[in-house]
Amino acid sequence: MIFRLLRFARPARGRLALAVLSGVLALGSGVGLMATSAWLISRAAQHPPVLMLMVAIVAVRAFGLGRGVFRYVERLVGHDATFRILADLRARVYERLERLAPAGLPAFRGGDLLNRLVADVDAVQDLFLRVLLPCTVAAVVGGASVGLAWLLLPSAGVVLLLALLVAGVVAPWLSSAVSRRAERRTTDLRGELTSHVVDTLQGAPELIAYGAADDQLAKAAEIDREFTRATARSAATSGLGAAVSALAGGLAVWGSLAVGVPAVRSGALDGVLLAVVVLLPLAAFEVVAGLPLAAQYLERVRRSAARIFAVLDTPPPVREPDDPAPLPAAPYTLAVDDLRARWTPGAPYALDGLSLDLAPGRRCAIVGPSGSGKTTLTSVLLRFLEPSGGQATLNGVDLRALSGEDVRQVIGLCAQDAHLFDSTIGENIRLARPDAADEEIRDALRRARLLDWVDSLPDGLGTRVGEHGAQVSGGQRQRIALARALLADFPVLLLDEPSEHLDIATADELTADLLTATEGRTTLLVTHRLAGLDAVDEIVVLDGGRVADRGTHADLLSRPGPYRALWQREQAAAPAPQPA
Repeated sequence: MIFRLLRFARPARGRLALAVLSGVLALGSGVGLMATSAWLISRAAQHPPVLMLMVAIVAVRAFGLGRGVFRYVERLVGHDATFRILADLRARVYERLERLAPAGLPAFRGGDLLNRLVADVDAVQDLFLRVLLPCTVAAVVGGASVGLAWLLLPSAGVVLLLALLVAGVVAPWLSSAVSRRAERRTTDLRGELTSHVVDTLQGAPELIAYGAADDQLAKAAEIDREFTRATARSAATSGLGAAVSALAGGLAVWGSLAVGVPAVRSGALDGVLLAVVVLLPLAAFEVVAGLPLAAQYLERVRRSAARIFAVLDTPPPVREPDDPAPLPAAPYTLAVDDLRARWTPGAPYALDGLSLDLAPGRRCAIVGPSGSGKTTLTSVLLRFLEPSGGQATLNGVDLRALSGEDVRQVIGLCAQDAHLFDSTIGENIRLARPDAADEEIRDALRRARLLDWVDSLPDGLGTRVGEHGAQVSGGQRQRIALARALLADFPVLLLDEPSEHLDIATADELTADLLTATEGRTTLLVTHRLAGLDAVDEIVVLDGGRVADRGTHADLLSRPGPYRALWQREQAAAPAPQPA
């Protein structure tokens, strides 16, 4: 996982190298400042001529200024490089989500996907800022500090080396080993908590209406308590690593003092340099102080990377052709021949052996109970789902040979759950054609039988619809979606259960208006309502993914069959007309 993440850093490797160099110079300046200051204080105590101290004085000033300047450069360049890497990674995750939508997204919960796109991608920054940069700088500066101590007194170099190994290797290893499970649990709980909160907010009206809000909030509180406990265990592990590192630093100072004093007595070390030998570990341990925490961040990054790559490695439900065929010229004939499709490998066919011809201007209705394969057909035609057998063609060209974007320029969808953004009516419709003028939008609303209502509103096209269209009725929401589809002017229009979730009277009225608005346009109407279907050219009845019957409305009612049974059931359920 970590090596795969490093591939994303290739475009920014120059900036990362500059950040490492700046970090080395910053911490090196800190070590130089401590060593030079120690020598200067010790030498000044002997009251030599001031000129003999000038070089050291200038060096102290240079190291002091350089430390701040190089630290600033390291932070600036390091964060710039990291944010560029995160931007690229987040764009790739979003592109994969776009390719997975809509058929491939049900494998992930909505809130968890949000957490992967935001929190998990953000966690990757720790790999570069808190793991790779500190470890690289620590290795370089720590090695140089050991070398300096070795030159002054070999035994002091050995003491410093052992202490740095304890603080820079043993402590991080211990921290990583102890925190591995806690970090994995923390990452999983963060995603679970996000998903639960998003689901609770989206379903708040239903939860309150059915008295289930308290249970949902109690479950959220329990997940939050588990997340807090996992975070506390992670923090305790961080404290353990810091304690081991601090202990090693203290032992290094005492060890340097223990070998330095005898060396001064024996004449192996100049007394002035004793302060350098003793105080050098204090500066050297600054470079390894954060490594135990870096080990924890590494575990966190590894877990977040696994969640990110789970999205990136999910195969798209549709394979785009390597060399797409050119889009054929209008007018368009959409044909389906012995089409089979299923949502998961090995599952029963959701659509099994359907054949259909939609010549230019022809209108066809696909009816049947829920689960009969109606929506599966629209998903295949829109290149959201790969067919398992047979083929669908556009002017004789297999849809699989065309790019999905080209197909969706010709075949448009008005879905049962068409999304309205928290914006105005005009902007929601203009989404289909951003350069459309207000008069064109008004014409689309007129054809969708909604213009009179919009004109009656104080703000007209500027009326806001609320999140998910919450401030308009279900019928109005579907008509706004229809107006958007009409403005796009697709040559072939798919209407997928446009009257779903509406009362019977509103559903029948909307269906009649839809058929009126699409007159003369190649249309495939997927519906479970049968009212108004006498206006279409052909009706195909599906049952269990197979064609159970087909014909015109009059033909199907003239003979016993599933369509007449559905019609009789629908008529029996229709409300009785109210007396005048």
